[in-house]
Amino acid sequence: MRILAGLVLAATLTAGIAQPAIAANASARPVTDCPLRDAPFSIDSPLVDIMLSPAAKAVLDKAAPERFSKLPPRFAGTTPPTFAAIITPREGTAMAGIKPDALPAIDAELRALPVTAADKVARCARYDNDVPRFDLPAGKPHLLLFEKINGFKDEPSVNAAHAAFLAMAERKGWAIAVTDKAGAFNPATLRRFDAVIWNNISGDVLSLSQRRAFQGWLEQGGAYIGVHGSAGDPAYFWDWYADKLLGARFLAHPMAPQFQNARVVVDKTHPISQTLPAEWTMNDEWYSFKTNPRAAGAKVIATLDESTYKPVGMMNIDLRMGDHPIAWTNCIGKGRMFYSAIGHRPETYSEPHYVAMLETAIDWAAVSGKNACPAKR
Repeated sequence: MRILAGLVLAATLTAGIAQPAIAANASARPVTDCPLRDAPFSIDSPLVDIMLSPAAKAVLDKAAPERFSKLPPRFAGTTPPTFAAIITPREGTAMAGIKPDALPAIDAELRALPVTAADKVARCARYDNDVPRFDLPAGKPHLLLFEKINGFKDEPSVNAAHAAFLAMAERKGWAIAVTDKAGAFNPATLRRFDAVIWNNISGDVLSLSQRRAFQGWLEQGGAYIGVHGSAGDPAYFWDWYADKLLGARFLAHPMAPQFQNARVVVDKTHPISQTLPAEWTMNDEWYSFKTNPRAAGAKVIATLDESTYKPVGMMNIDLRMGDHPIAWTNCIGKGRMFYSAIGHRPETYSEPHYVAMLETAIDWAAVSGKNACPAKR
């Protein structure tokens, strides 16, 4: 189902889905507080910001003549969604065949460039201040399904997850609103919702004020549910999101083959897992992480049995974690989070055990688990 005018609300009130809301504010002011607006150019900038600047792009073109210009648009494009929003020149130079020992000189040349007013406007253009208005029924849990994607967007998986979440809401009697407008992340709008679901969100999407609103709402008792690509970016530009909220940074996924059968092992001690089997086998793209979310205090709901699939990435990188969390929860202040790395293949969103996990996780985060994270004294 496609997003129209940044907002889709499906089905009817009697089915438990919120009625259509009024469209987002068409006269919203441009974003001026995007996170990296004033940051110097460097080999750790989002590649998209380099490609948006003729001067910065010239530095890379000089280091690798015509290589960056010939990258496919989905890798080096400047219009979201683009992979260039989730990688840096450090990773991009490897694709362009630039040797690592050349990186310090490239970095110095990039840092010497002025960040112009035009650069700042271009960097902020992929963010928005459009505030959608929602007509939400009383007496039902309110969920916000968020679908703004600046980085990698896999349409089939996003659409399958979208349909699955709406179907869950219909079964459970939740009121669910859908938007791809980050302007919804303001205190007044967020306080109307019990939980926010990030549907395969990739790329930095919130301005500084929107980040503060989201973090404050969550820490004061809100709830976050994220699936698959919401923790799958090679580079993050918001440390709180990656290290505190998620508690893990993406490493890679297998490529030989990309999709494999693997055994999912469930920890039956959490309320989310009470209706799940002790284990099941399914086929998906299996993420590995640089860090283990247990180190950030997470309660792991499910792990992967690495002996049941081939955890080898590009260039034969060993992706074994040993203890390999694939779904977990944590307390963020008084708020709750749940993340599952399962969900690249559209078929996963109709796999009965996985649907049961997601449905129970949303219920825990938004309804039944509201007292699971009391304020610390």
